[in-house]
Amino acid sequence: MADVRAMAEADWPAVERIYAQGIEDGEATFEVTTPSWQAFDAGKLPALRFVAVNERGALVGWIAASPVSSRPAYRGVVEHSVYIDRSARGHGIGRLLLDVFIDAAEDARIWTIQSSIFPENAASLRLHEAAGFRVVGRRERIARSGAGPHAGCWRDTLLIERRSAAVEPD
Repeated sequence: MADVRAMAEADWPAVERIYAQGIEDGEATFEVTTPSWQAFDAGKLPALRFVAVNERGALVGWIAASPVSSRPAYRGVVEHSVYIDRSARGHGIGRLLLDVFIDAAEDARIWTIQSSIFPENAASLRLHEAAGFRVVGRRERIARSGAGPHAGCWRDTLLIERRSAAVEPD
């Protein structure tokens, strides 16, 4: 199995490598290139960034969140991403990361965690549903894929969310 810990700047090469796999596979993001560490760091909440490290010390997954808005009414709402190294998929790493992330989000007074998932990404949908997320909508032809096997194609996304039972909006 793996251990989960806070993400550090020194983790960036491995985080970026796993992020690039998601871009290449075409089922995780509309992005076409990974950001710089500075851009990633500026856009992600420091208290909600974690990595999974296997028994050999290799980083095999990560999860991070961004605020959905700077407006005070949305201070308890974040959008998250979770990426697992190709070699570690299907071994519970995603669930481990999500469980730690959800606990940390509730400690940070986050009442809604959301994300968008391609409908074809059945593994991610199953993972999130098992962790208490639900599909709340479908965005049809929201954007064109820029990389991977779907490059240039219009894609739908499913909007998912998890509402905390422990944190009430202020």
